[in-house]
Amino acid sequence: MWFAAAVGSALLFGLAGWWMKVSQMRSGSSAYLLLGLYISGTIGFGIHAVVERTLLPALTDWRVWAAGLLIGIGSALGNALFMKALENGPASLTSPLTNMNIVLVMALGTFGYNEAFTRMELMGVLLLLAAVVFISIRGNEQLTIKRQIWYLYVGLSILLFAIRNGGLKVTDEIGLSGAPVLFIAYALSIVWFGAAVGKERSQAVGIESRISSHPRKQYSRYASKAAVTGMRLGLLSGVFSYGGLQLYTIALQTGQANIAGPIFAANSLVVAFGSIVLYRERLSLLQWLAFALTFGGLILIRL
Repeated sequence: MWFAAAVGSALLFGLAGWWMKVSQMRSGSSAYLLLGLYISGTIGFGIHAVVERTLLPALTDWRVWAAGLLIGIGSALGNALFMKALENGPASLTSPLTNMNIVLVMALGTFGYNEAFTRMELMGVLLLLAAVVFISIRGNEQLTIKRQIWYLYVGLSILLFAIRNGGLKVTDEIGLSGAPVLFIAYALSIVWFGAAVGKERSQAVGIESRISSHPRKQYSRYASKAAVTGMRLGLLSGVFSYGGLQLYTIALQTGQANIAGPIFAANSLVVAFGSIVLYRERLSLLQWLAFALTFGGLILIRL
């Protein structure tokens, strides 16, 4: 049960990342994308919590609000700082380092909740961690850090994503249902990215006011198309984000965080696979090795 849920969480959360990739390829607005993601994700978790009859009781529990706030900060601010890190350093370093937040989740499960590995499970987890690193490496990218603040962005992103991923383990251990916690976390994130959209619109209006009539119309059409593309694909991403995190919560409830976490982190391979199939992107030898390591790791975990 837990293994299927963990693999399913990686696949669905990977599809959320894939639609974010599609938005980027189509020049969609990042602010509208993330706002759309958190809107549909909030609706998904809200419906789920209503169906399981945990939403209304949870809204009167201060622990649910506290957990939702922390996980929401981890998710929203983690995504925002990750995007900032990409602007100031190479993706080949930024992505694998940020994904290493899962090591903190593993430490939480192993040392905080005394979750033990078998020898095969440990070998499988190590293969998955290697795959997560290798899939993000691009051999033709110069590994140059543009600004020193990149180190701060990456460090904070690791910590914040660990709060998001590990926080769900903590809430489960204290008896809180995952759906209402994530409902609050995603709903609070709407406020954050709603403000980002407002800032983007104000900047667009300022630019339009400074340019002449014909270029202004062209810019207006471009900005409108970017907003619509980002919002539509963001809403679609949010559906898969809801499904992925909900299955991840089930995997944590029925399995071990120090194993379910690394499986969940392999969601980045879904984006890579989609890029090969639809965008004909060519992978490096290390990235192909990442696929092999992922399958090898999953097989060892199940032995």
